[in-house]
Amino acid sequence: MKILITGASSGLGAELARQYATKENELILLARREDKLFQLRSELFESAKSVDIIIADVTQFEMLQEKIREIGSVDMVILNAGISLGHSDEIPTIAEFKNLYDVNVLSNHAILEVLLPHFKAQESGKIVFISSLASLFSMPSSKVYSSSKRALNAYAEGVRYKYSKYGVKVINILPGFIKSELTDKNDFNMPFLLETDEGVRRIKNAIEREKKFYAFPFRFYLIIRFLNILPSFLREKIVEFLN
Repeated sequence: MKILITGASSGLGAELARQYATKENELILLARREDKLFQLRSELFESAKSVDIIIADVTQFEMLQEKIREIGSVDMVILNAGISLGHSDEIPTIAEFKNLYDVNVLSNHAILEVLLPHFKAQESGKIVFISSLASLFSMPSSKVYSSSKRALNAYAEGVRYKYSKYGVKVINILPGFIKSELTDKNDFNMPFLLETDEGVRRIKNAIEREKKFYAFPFRFYLIIRFLNILPSFLREKIVEFLN
């Protein structure tokens, strides 16, 4: 299987590469940090069928699309590239807001604009979006990140409705807190925090089962679902307390 993984230089992306590094899989690892990608390729070179790397900033859309066109078709793309501003009560600048949306939302479409015709033509393929439980409940301190992931959910849903008739599987993963560079920014006690390898093991299992929507840890997901069905005045009181 030919697999493209974005945001592959660290965190979930690097661990996804490790867990998919078998003699049956050709890996294409995309990220902007060249040194980390070369290090990961050296680590996985003997395990995978092949490991190719693409050095690219996903916010440079034209260059990104050129590099994706050079790949041709793939069997699966895992759209993992993402950033956060951390948790803060400060008002984000418009530049920070735009950059986060460029990475978390628009870069995914830039890639799929190139790949979707291939998936349609071959009448197969998997598109995996890495969203977040934060997309289901927006705290004041992470409103930009949460809104970007909620937008990603809507986009993933639309792509699934459009391309399922062509045999394309669209899988939306909503993890809670998993140890990574993203969560290292958080200076609070993260509920149900998972080790990186365990979190990715669950993601990989959901992909193999072709789950259209997979939110985990399940207890955390249930708590968020419960908060969302509360009357708005009570939910606001809880948010004020938590914040």
